[in-house]
Amino acid sequence: MASPEAPEAPEAPPTGPGMREDLQEKASTYGRVEVDERFADLDDPLAEVPDDAEADLGSVINDSRVQEVLDRLDRELVGLVEVKRRVAEIAALLLIDRVRRTMGLESEAPTLHMSFTGNPGTGKTTVAQRMGEVLHKLGYVRRGHLVTVSRDDLVGQYVGHTAPKTREVLKRAMGGVLFIDEAYHLYRVDNERDYGQETVEMLLQVMENQRSDLVVIMAGYADRMNRFFSDVPGLSSRIGHHIDFPDFEVDELMGIGQLMVAQQNYRFSPDAEKAFQDYLSRRMEQPRFANGRSVRNALDRLRMRHANRLWKAASEEQGRKVTKSDLVTIQAEDVMKSRVFEGGEDTEEDTDDDGAESR
Repeated sequence: MASPEAPEAPEAPPTGPGMREDLQEKASTYGRVEVDERFADLDDPLAEVPDDAEADLGSVINDSRVQEVLDRLDRELVGLVEVKRRVAEIAALLLIDRVRRTMGLESEAPTLHMSFTGNPGTGKTTVAQRMGEVLHKLGYVRRGHLVTVSRDDLVGQYVGHTAPKTREVLKRAMGGVLFIDEAYHLYRVDNERDYGQETVEMLLQVMENQRSDLVVIMAGYADRMNRFFSDVPGLSSRIGHHIDFPDFEVDELMGIGQLMVAQQNYRFSPDAEKAFQDYLSRRMEQPRFANGRSVRNALDRLRMRHANRLWKAASEEQGRKVTKSDLVTIQAEDVMKSRVFEGGEDTEEDTDDDGAESR
């Protein structure tokens, strides 16, 4: 009688205790550059490498193509000068660290976990995406992809449900950037039965032990993030960079709108441009304004009104043809039908004068 086959050993988890050795080695060595042969066998590079020894900084900058990412970020986001400066500073730190390693000047990898604070629609997710690209091009993460999650993606609903959910998210994010939106919802300090504590404990462990293979960015409102860091001991000390995203000024919002309109192959008429700037000034003073997100939603409604205007004109005039100019030009009347000009709030259920809903 044949003996039964031994059951296969379960695969070691990709994160946490028992992490597979091949992944540990890959995570710890990824991003290392070859030491210049002139300095390869030195015991003490700091003492033995001559101070006038040269490294080809220009080649490293060109080969990394990091400047392309920074330029793209500048094109994508209007304003945010301070945010862009902080991103460029982080890129410079990592770039010079890479050049230092060519001389054998090893140093501990800097802490790259980040906190992004600010109101909705201020560009936090876009900056996180570009940060992943910067980290990948400079060899600090293997893939550079962005995984965006919230509490529902990480925290379970019953005992034993949270750890597998969190572990699966971490597995997907390894080698890239994990962006946790409204991170303060993870842990409810006033509820001792909340399962989010398990997620936070796992995150703390991974942020410390596997920081060479995963960058965690936590985002949300500034006051709530500050309380979250106070409620969770050890979390704030694992965050290396705190970046605040200010609200946009009206001129910056107008620039965002013009950029979005052009990307969608539309344009404002001169009167529509003035009307939209007036719209933004009014909408900024109303509840639930969400910066760039509100601009995008407003433009969606403008496109709806523009389309309805053309359709209505064609229905009233049989055989009427439209020109390219008709199809691409937002007119002032498309803007002025917003309830904002009547003192109402321009929501996704904004009702035009003719009773049509713009969603």
